Amino acid sequence: MNILYRSTRSDAAPVTASRAILQGLAPDGGLYVPTAIPALEKPLGELAGLSYRDLAYEVMRPFLSDFTEEELRDCICRAYDEKFDDPAIAPLEERGGAYYLELFHGATIAFKDMALSILPHLMVTSAKKNREEQEIVILTATSGDTGKAAMAGFADVPGTRIIVFYPKDGVSRIQERQMRTQRGANTAAVAIRGNFDDAQTAVKRMFSDPALGERIAAHGFRFSSANSINIGRLVPQIVYYVYAYCQLLRRGAIAEGEKINITVPTGNFGNILAADYAKQMGLPVHRLICASNENRVLTDFFAGGVYDKNRPFLLTSSPSMDILVSSNLERLVYRAAGEDAEKTRSFMEQLSSEGRYELSPEMRQAFAEFIGGCATEAENFAGIRELYENTGYVIDTHTGIANAVYRRYAKETGDTTPTVIASTASPYKFANAVLGAIAPKEAEAILAGGARDGEKTGELADFTLIDLLSKLSGTKEPAAITDIRTAPIRHSRVCDIADMPETVLEILGIN
Repeated sequence: MNILYRSTRSDAAPVTASRAILQGLAPDGGLYVPTAIPALEKPLGELAGLSYRDLAYEVMRPFLSDFTEEELRDCICRAYDEKFDDPAIAPLEERGGAYYLELFHGATIAFKDMALSILPHLMVTSAKKNREEQEIVILTATSGDTGKAAMAGFADVPGTRIIVFYPKDGVSRIQERQMRTQRGANTAAVAIRGNFDDAQTAVKRMFSDPALGERIAAHGFRFSSANSINIGRLVPQIVYYVYAYCQLLRRGAIAEGEKINITVPTGNFGNILAADYAKQMGLPVHRLICASNENRVLTDFFAGGVYDKNRPFLLTSSPSMDILVSSNLERLVYRAAGEDAEKTRSFMEQLSSEGRYELSPEMRQAFAEFIGGCATEAENFAGIRELYENTGYVIDTHTGIANAVYRRYAKETGDTTPTVIASTASPYKFANAVLGAIAPKEAEAILAGGARDGEKTGELADFTLIDLLSKLSGTKEPAAITDIRTAPIRHSRVCDIADMPETVLEILGIN
């Protein structure tokens, strides 16, 4: 099957996988979707015997049909190597009657590493295949984790530059320090005065600005994206859901063909959409449980078919999910609309102009397997604490949202289907919030000292919290944390939303 990619917003001719990866966003502002979802070509029992690398090849190959076997295997081998601190790459831990799929063993201790470790290699290969001579400029908006993972993935990759925009005061101090200390002559991180949705909207606007595109092209550059809107991010994420199922098979926890539930904490909808693609490929899935924090726009969407971003933007202890515009949902809406690009474009225009759109009951049937749920800060912290007290296992605040939503779902429905929970970040990345759940008095005392004695001492307090977390969890702090303890600050730019295009030009040395 020769799979191509078409836009969700027009009937323009479809493009190859390599061209879709290079462009990131379609010229009409739409997202690329495959012309078909391929079925898994081997039985799950056979796939269960494969390593992560070999399984990645089997799952990704049909989606990337214009890549040769040598090209794709080379990209996979470069991505999933010693950067990951666990040989399983994505180990599965059973705790408290659920299975936690640990997606945080890469270089930046968040699930974004799973796709952003391979995207640079897919992109460089795509550039060669398309005889692209312009230098690729990756523009990315981040709510916390994508930025660092993308910078780490693209650092010093020939023929690329990467510029990351993140909301000032809208990410954790550890997340910000990870970005500000990132090495690489081709990397830049910029704090913006605004929230993630502001940054993401401005980045999309730059992609669709023909004058800006022509200006950078005159200097030998072209834009592309490392956000999950890029199909080169989405396809690698499908792999780990198939891998989780295969691990359950190997353990004898399920029989081949037995269905599982998958619970995913999500803001931009890419991670759970990958699970949906895995289901469409033939992975036996009963329910896809979409877990949101108090920014519950997706929960309301799945409950009533209305997407409405007209609500307060809340800052929570799970900042990577503090999102009101879930970009990847457009791909699901396109499917629900019967792959009608005009109808999908109309919905997205309504979202832009009115802040909302509504699907018909018939359209909602296209994603009946999705269950939406949300958890408050209190529910999140209570679930993290209960899991720790009962099992000694510590999860971060994003995984905590998924944990709380799943536990409530199981209690309310009585559903005993084996359930995989996507564990999307190391607890060390959000140590102050995690300790606020499992050791609140000790954490409060440490943070109070840091706040009293100034910013520098505040950063030292963060590392004191990490030391406490290591002691309580009985685990060693990840290398990613050890590195930023002493790494120098390399990125200090701050700008307003309106100044983002000029900031890009300045970074590229274009007057």
